[in-house]
Amino acid sequence: MTSLYTVLLINPNTSTWVTDKLASHLRTMLGATMRIDGVTARFGASYIDSQPSFDTGAEAVVDVWSRHRADSARNPPDAVLIGCFGDPGLQALCAAAAPVPVLGLAQAAVGEAHRAGRYAIVTGGIAWKPMLTRIVEDFGWQDRLDNITVIEQSGADLADDPERALRLLAAACCEAAAPGVERVVLGGAGFAGYGDALRDQVPVPVIDSVSAAARALLTLRAPGRHDAPAR
Repeated sequence: MTSLYTVLLINPNTSTWVTDKLASHLRTMLGATMRIDGVTARFGASYIDSQPSFDTGAEAVVDVWSRHRADSARNPPDAVLIGCFGDPGLQALCAAAAPVPVLGLAQAAVGEAHRAGRYAIVTGGIAWKPMLTRIVEDFGWQDRLDNITVIEQSGADLADDPERALRLLAAACCEAAAPGVERVVLGGAGFAGYGDALRDQVPVPVIDSVSAAARALLTLRAPGRHDAPAR
């Protein structure tokens, strides 16, 4: 019997609701094809919204992996997903977890958008704009980035008011979809699942970062594919 493909989902935030939301959406999209094991960071911010909290989140991601590997009762996962748009700790985890492939939400979504053509990014939290600019540059995908549009409220701020979240995100995505933009990336763990709801309200396709990660995981799961996603 073939063992089930296992994904270790690491949430760099300390909020368990983020872990639960991500795991739920991934399980819905992936069905019975994979097992999602969600783990929440032991320390750091409840929701990453600044460079210092991002840096702490990167440390927390490696901490989760170290504790996971130290548990001799656990088998190594088939892949690791960092559950934060911005992928804190991605490079360090790639080195620590080798040869297990490591994927991030931004890596999956922005990579998909970049391959399609010119793109924009919409996310929540004003501190994220300069942070995402640097992250996109680190990936080498700035050549097709048109703009980064940010709403003031984060996914955590809007978690209890999804109708307001959708209104704000729809307006931001329409603003981001400037002439020449072919895709809009909706970034944020707290915005998981909103891409489908925005499909008919935005003039170009919206790439939900969690949905993009699910597609990337399915690609990794394909027979003969054992390589990490391109970075």
